[in-house]
Amino acid sequence: MERNKYLLLLLLLSHLIFTGSSSPMSSSSSSIPLVSFLQLLQQTAYETFSNSKTFDPKTYVDLPLKFDLSQTERAFHNLPRAANGAVTVEDLNGYIEEYFEGAGDDLVYLEPEDFVPEPEGFLEKVKNEEVRAWALEIHSLWKNLSRKMSSRVMSEPQLHTLIPLPCSVVVPGSRFREVYYWDSYWVIRGLLVSKMYNTAKAIVTNLVSLIEEYGFVLNGARAYYTNRSQPPLLSAMIYEIYHSTGDIELVKRCLPALLKEHEFWNSEIHKVTITDAQGCTHSLNRYYAMWNKPRPEAYIKDKESASKFLNGSEKEQFYRDLASAAESGWDFSTRWMRDPPDFTTLATTSVIPVDLNAFLLGMELNIAFFAKVIGDDNTAEEFLEISDVRKKAMNCVFWNENMKQWLDYWLSSSTSEEAQVREALHQNQDVYASNFVPLWMEPFYSDISLAGNIVESLKSSGLIRAAGIATSLTDSGQQWDFPNGWAPLQHMLVEGLVKSGLKEAKSLAEEIAIKWITTNYIVYKKTGVMHEKFDVEHCGEFGGGGEYVPQTGFGWSNGVLLAFLEEFGWPEDRKISC
Repeated sequence: MERNKYLLLLLLLSHLIFTGSSSPMSSSSSSIPLVSFLQLLQQTAYETFSNSKTFDPKTYVDLPLKFDLSQTERAFHNLPRAANGAVTVEDLNGYIEEYFEGAGDDLVYLEPEDFVPEPEGFLEKVKNEEVRAWALEIHSLWKNLSRKMSSRVMSEPQLHTLIPLPCSVVVPGSRFREVYYWDSYWVIRGLLVSKMYNTAKAIVTNLVSLIEEYGFVLNGARAYYTNRSQPPLLSAMIYEIYHSTGDIELVKRCLPALLKEHEFWNSEIHKVTITDAQGCTHSLNRYYAMWNKPRPEAYIKDKESASKFLNGSEKEQFYRDLASAAESGWDFSTRWMRDPPDFTTLATTSVIPVDLNAFLLGMELNIAFFAKVIGDDNTAEEFLEISDVRKKAMNCVFWNENMKQWLDYWLSSSTSEEAQVREALHQNQDVYASNFVPLWMEPFYSDISLAGNIVESLKSSGLIRAAGIATSLTDSGQQWDFPNGWAPLQHMLVEGLVKSGLKEAKSLAEEIAIKWITTNYIVYKKTGVMHEKFDVEHCGEFGGGGEYVPQTGFGWSNGVLLAFLEEFGWPEDRKISC
């Protein structure tokens, strides 16, 4: 407990120093000067280019400066303006061209040294020539997504919101021009299929450097992401690399960072204590961003969403719940709304999520494994005990015996200061793909009886559709809802089913994987690109909804596709069509 309090103090102090704030959670605190100015530019651009259907506010906080901030600000304030303060399209375009590099220009293309057009032993189970040729095209996309920091980022970091990293990077694609945390797990899974072990290790080295600098892995490698993390999968990345390479030195280098990350996620803001009906207490974890202002990358949209709140503290709480939903990776979903589909009822910090706690269980088991590998038996034993406590808490708080699923738990408020009394009515009874994510973890998939129940529950859940697993059953217009399907969710559920060893579970896993591979293929052939998400209701259609246009590239989609083809192959005589 004392160690966690000490870590939280350090985190809040670093946040205080970094933002120049007098209060880490204060919405009146001043932001990083560069980010504050780029938010102002974003607002002006929105007003000037308001008729543009492709306007993306993130673009403006990603722009690298050509000159120092004071000179750039002076020129901005000297722009000709109408009586109402408006700037013309011509003047603003001219100013941006003169004073800024392009968004993403501070990362330059790099061909990875470990890339070869067709690696030895690549996808040996894929016998169909058409599918194999396509898989090699997907493999080649790692070249398109590989970057290194420009020399200016390293020499003049004050001109960039991009955070300098020590190694080359693999980006998701399109508007996601920087490294992202949980995306990187599935990128690494694909890189391992592609035998690109050094590129995979470089990703881990970058993420570890963020822990060493900030105390946790940031949502993404941008100055405006320093207020939150993302689903904690770094230990899983290291485990997969170790499993493929046996690199014990990597484990030794990374274990201290993993211990620090575990403390971050078990700090007071993330930890909630539940008292169940038998009077037993359980500690579980939630998402909780260290932020109560509009997200800089969505500044104008967040302000608009919060405009209905007249009370300042309500507005601050809404902003915190917005940022916390972004920390979850599920931005956005009815899963976080008290009154779906009303977006303004977002209350992420009042939810104890099933999947976050499954990821933390995995982290604890991985730390125990790594400690054992390097001969630290005391740490190994400590974390096995910690993981056992979490498993029991998950079963007590999340498991629903009638539905045979783990359900998110709603708190009466977002406070974590007092133990919340658990009642069954506080479980979210709606069906989400996340309800099945614990099956991805060994303590659950190794329980044969439990796995059999999960198979039947998943089959009857309504989530399995024509082209894969739906994120939810609610069509809210949000991207982490129906009819969208996402590569990470397909992979976690399919891999959990396969690892259970049950014949019917493996059969269901292959059925889902075939659907997913097929829709990826058809969309790729129609559009020439890989997409971030897919419409699982209609085979051969990519996904939509949410606060930005559909993105292409795409890191985790490529990684999951390659992982599925490695696991299941593709017979020569099996057609690939909807």
